[in-house]
Amino acid sequence: MTETPRFSPEVLQELAVGRILGVRAGERHRFTGVWMVVLDDRLFVRSWNNAPSGWYRAFRAEPRGVIQIGERQIEVDARRTRSAALRKKVSAAYAKKYPTKASERWVRGFAESERELTTVELVPEGTGRRSS
Repeated sequence: MTETPRFSPEVLQELAVGRILGVRAGERHRFTGVWMVVLDDRLFVRSWNNAPSGWYRAFRAEPRGVIQIGERQIEVDARRTRSAALRKKVSAAYAKKYPTKASERWVRGFAESERELTTVELVPEGTGRRSS
C-alpha cells in the first residue's frame, strides 16, 4: 500500500488555526466556505446540509477538487471517512476548535449521526483511494 501524502507542516499549521476553508469539488463547482479540523495531521471537513447541489455530493461524484487557504489553492482528493470511531474523534475536534457560545448550535449539529456520515478527509492530490 502506498504511503498517504500529507500536507506540509506549514499548511497543516495554517489549517489548524484557520476557521473557514474554501472547498471546490470537481472543476465546475464553486468555492464554498466550510469549517475544518486537523486531527493527527489530517484534514477533515463535514457537510452541514448534504444538499444535492452541494460540495459534499459533488465530491462523492468526483473526488478531486481544490481547497483555498487565503490566497493559496491546493489540489486535493476527497476520501470518505468510514470509521465510526474516527468520525467521533472528528466531532470532538470540532467541539474543541469551535468552543464559543455562537458556535455551540453548529458543533452539536455536526455531532449528529447523519452529519457525521458526511465526514471527508481531504488529502493532497495524487493519492490512492484508501479510506479509514
